[in-house]
Amino acid sequence: MDMTDNKSALDDLLAGVPEGLDDADLAAPAAPARPRRNIPQMMRKIPVTLTLEVGSARVSLQELMDIQTDSVVPLDTLAGEPLIIKVNGTPVGRAEVVVAGEKYGLKVVELAGLDLDSLEH
Repeated sequence: MDMTDNKSALDDLLAGVPEGLDDADLAAPAAPARPRRNIPQMMRKIPVTLTLEVGSARVSLQELMDIQTDSVVPLDTLAGEPLIIKVNGTPVGRAEVVVAGEKYGLKVVELAGLDLDSLEH
């Protein structure tokens, strides 16, 4: 193929293009905008771990080493007091222990705001 054939092929390709266009005019059309994601709705599907904390005790290493099978360690929570509900380790409310069939359950008595809808989109 010689230069004349190349020029002819190029002329054929450019035949339908109007004059006066720059490179921006020849660029591919912009992709359609993506639909906005509903972040609060997506977050509702994320699995979390819900735990009920009975209480805690601060002990020395010596006291820890002295603990035996029948040892009793007093906790900082009073008997009958609602226990702390935690989601992934973060306190979110209080609950009481109940029996649900053959398992323990929790009855919520206080709950902090878990409003996922308040997050910005």
